[in-house]
Amino acid sequence: MRTFAVSFLLAGLTLFGAADTVADERLATIRLPAGFVIEPFAEVPNARQMAWGEQGTLFVGTRRDGRVFAVTDGDGDGRGERVRVIASGLQMPSGVAFRDGALFVGAVSTILRFDDIEARLDDPPSPVTVTDRLPADQHHGWKVLGFGPNGYLYAPVGAPCNVCRVDGYYGSVLRMRPDGSEIEVYAWGVRNSVGLAWHPVTGDLWFTDNGRDHLGDDLPPCELNLAVGPGRHYGYPFCHAGTLRGRMLSWTLTAIIRRSVPTLR
Repeated sequence: MRTFAVSFLLAGLTLFGAADTVADERLATIRLPAGFVIEPFAEVPNARQMAWGEQGTLFVGTRRDGRVFAVTDGDGDGRGERVRVIASGLQMPSGVAFRDGALFVGAVSTILRFDDIEARLDDPPSPVTVTDRLPADQHHGWKVLGFGPNGYLYAPVGAPCNVCRVDGYYGSVLRMRPDGSEIEVYAWGVRNSVGLAWHPVTGDLWFTDNGRDHLGDDLPPCELNLAVGPGRHYGYPFCHAGTLRGRMLSWTLTAIIRRSVPTLR
C-alpha cells in the first residue's frame, strides 16, 4: 500500500499552486493501471523531492524559495490538511531523506540534519551540519538525497556547466556515512542526476542523468543508469546515452563563429 500511496502523492504534488479545475484537468490526462487512483494530496509551492517520515509526515524539499515543508494527514483521509514550514532561508534545499527519526536536507554545498523532527514540527530544532564540503555552484547544484540499503547517504553533484571537463566531486554521485564522514565518489561521468532508487532485492543503485543541450532536437536522450558497484564511469562529457559522442570541440567552435560573424540577410 505504501508504494501505491507514494505513486499518487508524487504526481499530485507536482501540481502545487494550480487552481482546482486546472489540477483536475491535468490529472485526467494521466493514464494509470487498473485499480490505481490519482488525486491532489496537498498544496505546497515549488515542490521537488519528497520523503516519508516514520510517523507518516511527508517532507517536501524545494528549489526556488529556500523552504522545507512538512505535510501531515491528521485524520487519515488521504489529504494533507496541514502544511508547516520547518526550515527557511536555505540555498535550494531540494533534496530530502529520512532515517532514524532525522530529516536530512541537501542545500547545494551543505547537507543538514534535523533530529527528532516529527516530534517537533511546531518547533523545529536547529539543524546539525552533516557536511559543508560540497561544491557551491548553483548550476546543476541542487541535490537529491537517498539512503542505500547499506546505510550510506547518497547525493549527486552535477556538472557546473552544460558540457565541460570536470574533476573532484563534480559530475558524480557521492556516498558518505550518515554523519558526513567517509565521503567518496560512487559513480563518475554523471552530468546531472535528479533521481536515485535501489532495487529491493539486489540493492543495486539506479539513477537518472539529464543529458546535455545544443546537439539537436531530443538529442541526446536522457539516461537511466544501473550502478552495480562503485567506481564506474557513465560517459559525461565524452559520450551521452551510451553511444553518442560528446562533440565538445565542435560545439565550442560553432558558438565562437556565431558570435564573431554577423548574420547575413
